[in-house]
Amino acid sequence: MSAITTHVLDTVLGKPGAGIAVRIEKQERGEWVLLASSATDADGRCRDLAPSAEPGIYRLTFATGDYFTRAGRKSIYPEVSITFHCGTEAHYHLPLLLSDNSYTTYRGS
Repeated sequence: MSAITTHVLDTVLGKPGAGIAVRIEKQERGEWVLLASSATDADGRCRDLAPSAEPGIYRLTFATGDYFTRAGRKSIYPEVSITFHCGTEAHYHLPLLLSDNSYTTYRGS
């Protein structure tokens, strides 16, 4: 089993993206099943989503629109979803680097 974690960095401000709602889902028989939901902490991290995930296809969804609205900013992205395959390796850390009109992600450590 593997742990799945994430964090958000607001690249415009150069600060953590705190208070962003995040949900994790797993694909089972062609359907998405909600496993957990949480929010990023003051450091932009979400550590409690999936401490012991079995292999499969997962999706992280970030409520970015709410984050930008609270900050008085506009974005073209009401939410960002990252779909990925989780194998048997020990840890999957998937950061989201976010700005008002772009984002990127990668597998971190």
